[in-house]
Amino acid sequence: MLIAVGGHSRNVGKTGVVTGLIRALPEFGWTAIKITGHRHGNEDFVLAEEHSPLGAGDSARYLAAGAAHSFLLRAAGGGLARALPALREILANATHTILESNRILDFIRPDLYLVVLDFSVPDFKESTRRHLDRATAFVAIRRGSSRPAWAEFVPLDTVPIFDVAPPEFTCPALIDLVRVTLRGAALL
Repeated sequence: MLIAVGGHSRNVGKTGVVTGLIRALPEFGWTAIKITGHRHGNEDFVLAEEHSPLGAGDSARYLAAGAAHSFLLRAAGGGLARALPALREILANATHTILESNRILDFIRPDLYLVVLDFSVPDFKESTRRHLDRATAFVAIRRGSSRPAWAEFVPLDTVPIFDVAPPEFTCPALIDLVRVTLRGAALL
């Protein structure tokens, strides 16, 4: 089972949603993966497993929230395509994976795609716009703004919207959606 969590911009709460779901649903023994477009040296991609929940990065935050395994994949440009064999191996060995990325949708179809929207942030990434029609649900952080600048092209009435707030970044209805979906997939 694969859940992808994307967002319309940087720093909108994607990692908060991922860690909130891991913390709320520990029974699923999560493998968590952060994909970032930041280049690491001259490598096309670098994939590393995080082993300590005490680190400062997002992959350490996943472990601190209760993930069984946590990985960071740095892949700029075409590096993500070249990283797919290594990524698919991780996915094949995991029962439940939660992955923080929009770009992965160019290559993989997740069972759930959650799009984090911060109504106070006007920027909207092309990678999110490209995959809006695949969203299972929107996870909305409405920091004082009731109508975001990008509302005219985001179909806010087409999928469920779950309102969340820091520090939990989850709500009971969102947790239920994920739990029911994961349990339903296990029955197939």
